[in-house]
Amino acid sequence: MTGPVARVLAPAKLTLSLRVLGVRPDGFHELDSEMVSLDLADELSIDPEGDGLEIVFEEVAGVVSDGPANLVRRALDAVGRRAGVRLVKRIPIGGGLGGGSSDAAAVLRWAGCDDLEVAAGLGADVPFCVRGGRARVGGVGERVIPLEHLQRSFVLLVPPLAVETAAVYRAWDELPDARRRSPGEEGENDLTAAALEVVPDLARWRDRLGELTGRSPRLAGSGATWFVEGTEAELGLAGVSRVELDGGAGRLIPVRTIGPERPAGQAAG
Repeated sequence: MTGPVARVLAPAKLTLSLRVLGVRPDGFHELDSEMVSLDLADELSIDPEGDGLEIVFEEVAGVVSDGPANLVRRALDAVGRRAGVRLVKRIPIGGGLGGGSSDAAAVLRWAGCDDLEVAAGLGADVPFCVRGGRARVGGVGERVIPLEHLQRSFVLLVPPLAVETAAVYRAWDELPDARRRSPGEEGENDLTAAALEVVPDLARWRDRLGELTGRSPRLAGSGATWFVEGTEAELGLAGVSRVELDGGAGRLIPVRTIGPERPAGQAAG
């Protein structure tokens, strides 16, 4: 199949709440969470007559392999397609914002595949990223129940830290029951205590964001991103793009939620 080059957006996802309900017989964790899509997005240019993967980083630190394990390549394999892809990375890497999952979902949407089982085979966050918008997500990510879109604004703090998701879940398994569940309030995240066990320095960045905004920051998924609700102006952060802490710098990124109504791609001009 041939056709024009398509430009496809891959929005970041933000996990607003996350409950770990237990461990399934297959060893995976049963989750119940609320996720939303953000106006922060990677961009893919997909050429159905091309081949190969080029990755360009815009204000993003970290390393992403362009080899067979890359989720873009795996998504193409999953739908039996070949294409040349130029991937512009704008979603922070290792921050729990679903960049790789959304890139894979963008390929599936481009290919006309909305099969959530295929998506789940690529990763736990890929089914939500295929659907987008706002949804309640259950199981190991394969159950996606759409929710009404709510226009909300947040400011993200992306510290110069990376958190390995698998290590956080292992830490959760080892926590005593009393520390496994976060307080029963809006925005609860049962992985917060485990993430702090794995990367204790996360707490210092949380506290710094709290000092700057007067709000209680929440952890995005398994981390490392912290977020608070509100616009830059409301939070007293207008014009501030970085947070300094003991010689390190974290990025502040203002974002808004977006609905699922967006084109899968459009011809490049």
